[in-house]
Amino acid sequence: MPDELDLLRATNPVPADGPHFGDGPLHHDAERRLNQLLHGRGLLGRRRRRLRWAWSLATVAAVAVTMTALLLAGPNTVPAVAAPRPLLVQAGSTPVPLARMVEIADAAAADGSPKLRKGTHVQTWSMGMSEDKPPITLPVERVVRWRADASHTELVVATDPRHPGRPVLSEGGDGMVEDGHVISEQTFGPSWSDAPPESPPPYDPGRLKAYLQEAQHQPTPLTTPELLDAVAVLLNHWTLGAREDAAVARLLADAEGLRPVGRVTDRLGRPGQAYVYDGRGSRLMVIMDPATGTVLGLENTATVAEPQWGLKKGDVMDYSAWMR
Repeated sequence: MPDELDLLRATNPVPADGPHFGDGPLHHDAERRLNQLLHGRGLLGRRRRRLRWAWSLATVAAVAVTMTALLLAGPNTVPAVAAPRPLLVQAGSTPVPLARMVEIADAAAADGSPKLRKGTHVQTWSMGMSEDKPPITLPVERVVRWRADASHTELVVATDPRHPGRPVLSEGGDGMVEDGHVISEQTFGPSWSDAPPESPPPYDPGRLKAYLQEAQHQPTPLTTPELLDAVAVLLNHWTLGAREDAAVARLLADAEGLRPVGRVTDRLGRPGQAYVYDGRGSRLMVIMDPATGTVLGLENTATVAEPQWGLKKGDVMDYSAWMR
């Protein structure tokens, strides 16, 4: 069964050329790949998932403790809306071609600043689905910072900027935590790897394309959904510099089926230009900064209902917003 074997190889959470942590915790990318292996598809929908939790294994344990405390205390708050609505393109706005966005990104990168920096700051909304409960959306903010000695910290906080100050739905939908509640805070010892996405990404578009393909353990050229998945993986590891942003913009301009649709305001209130790929059962939207060509966010919206999982047409299944 070559398909199954390819899937197992592609989702290997601890590749042979990756960093080794002995008996310590998995690296956050290893945990992401392990979750993909368990639940059956990548971030932007290469395979249909029936259950998806975007939090790490350590996060799940921490939330379980929080939920137990909430259930014993008997929370009286009203759960938040399960799923955010898809971003709306502003009526009458003029779509900006991706070729023009490449020019904007190239101009922004002329002086070579800002520089590439390892680590990320990302806000995510991830839908969890099961057969016996309605879908819920888990809003989480994650900050990863690397030190000079190659150690790093990872902070995960429950927060939803759409509703500042309001309680946030916890895993399982059975309890609430306060806005800004620390789900997990971990420190990882020094580690090094020459393999993508741990190694620094190149800013030459051709080399970056090969880098992303290697990061996805994909032996064949990436399709557009796979490319968007790879870009998300990249942005979950690195805060790109201006030259890397320009290279990503060029790859997106060459991606088949990715079309401009107009101006949007992202979930953090930032202006952006939206580019859409219509896939099988889902719509993928890339939001880019109109001033710099930087990727601000990625949205995955269901275009086909799946009543058995409580999934409606138009539900946002995944959303990521990256910050600098």
